Amino acid sequence: MALPKQRHTRHRRDRARRELEMTPTQTQACPKCAAPVLSHRACPKCGEYRGRAVLKIALPKLAKGKKAE
Repeated sequence: MALPKQRHTRHRRDRARRELEMTPTQTQACPKCAAPVLSHRACPKCGEYRGRAVLKIALPKLAKGKKAE
């Protein structure tokens, strides 16, 4: 098994590890429902993209005995 001839410095080691650092996904607020949405994609909550309804979103079913308000 190969072994390194010399040790890498802390700066070089940490600089290499910085490339693996994860960044949070950039989202925008939906103009209709204000839910977080990835850019250039339809809103998963209301199904709109650029002011048009492009997805059919089913309404959640209510449990028996509960009334809709």
